[in-house]
Amino acid sequence: MTRPRRVLLGGVCAGLAEHLGRRVGGVRLFMVVLALLGGAGILLYLWLWALVPLEEVRADEASAVRRRIPVAAVLLALGGVAALVVASTVTASIPLVPGILEMTLLLAATVAWSLSFDRKDPGRSRVFGVVVRSAAAGLLILVGALVLTHGSALPTVIVAVLMVVLGTGVLAAPSVVQLWVRLIGERTARVREEQRAEIAAHLHDSVLQTLALIQNRAGASSEVARIARAQERELRDWLFAGTAAVGDDLAIELREVAAAIELDYPARIDVVTAGDSGSRPSAALVAAAREGMLNAARHVGGEVSVYLEMSPSAVDVYIRDRGPGVDLATLPADRLGIRESIIGRMTRAGGTATVGPGIGGLGTEVHLHLENSPGGQG
Repeated sequence: MTRPRRVLLGGVCAGLAEHLGRRVGGVRLFMVVLALLGGAGILLYLWLWALVPLEEVRADEASAVRRRIPVAAVLLALGGVAALVVASTVTASIPLVPGILEMTLLLAATVAWSLSFDRKDPGRSRVFGVVVRSAAAGLLILVGALVLTHGSALPTVIVAVLMVVLGTGVLAAPSVVQLWVRLIGERTARVREEQRAEIAAHLHDSVLQTLALIQNRAGASSEVARIARAQERELRDWLFAGTAAVGDDLAIELREVAAAIELDYPARIDVVTAGDSGSRPSAALVAAAREGMLNAARHVGGEVSVYLEMSPSAVDVYIRDRGPGVDLATLPADRLGIRESIIGRMTRAGGTATVGPGIGGLGTEVHLHLENSPGGQG
């Protein structure tokens, strides 16, 4: 037996009718008759509501429960009728005003239903909940104040004070709950950040230093150094996830490209950045830089340096290796990696690319330059 997700109240009668193969109207009438027999039907309904699970969600259906009856509004109306009865019977001679307890329970049930069930029902808007709770709180405060004014018996005064306190609490409860949730969230985030900092400090003093030592002892071209380098990158990404600045998108992409190349070739690629342009990375610039790093790792290996300099007007990328160097004039005509993938791509993107000897005439340096457009894209 399961309960449907589109219901009048709790879906108990519909689920029971489906389970027994009966008509829903007959089951509901049976529940009403049982309810008149000392409240047995109400207890049975609540028991089945609490224990019978909801039906499984199909792919074309939402998981929320939708109720056709605005229960909170019905409870509010009943509470309003009870409030009128209480207001019309308030006298100093009656020890306890008739209906005051029933009215308080109805309005409290209105608030409880609005805060629990209606918040999960997509058919009940946030404004509907605020209006219902405000009306219930207003009735509690007004009737409580009226009873305090005209009633003199001690039991009546106690109940009236409780009504005023309850109504005031209903009005202030949402703000208090939001403040409490915000404080709990900030405290949880602070504790999590402290734990992450402790873990990062411990790993930096032990695992990261060990991985760095392995890379230095094994050499950048060895398989052991490549594995250690990959593990170091993964560990640093996990430890410092979410700490990169917004303007470092290009630097992040270049580091990801370098990490992917290191897994396939015996090279160690260090990416260093300076400045912040605040612009989005150019696809042509990233592709050209990837081709430059790939050539250095494939043909030279070892230590490869990538220097990224960003400014509001332009972006420059320098890729340097320690190989024997390259002469574009002597390259075969079918070698299009540098001519088309680097120089040609940057030219088509409106930038420039130069390939020449490195600092002091050692190795090769690829320089990519791209002006930032006025729209903010590189």
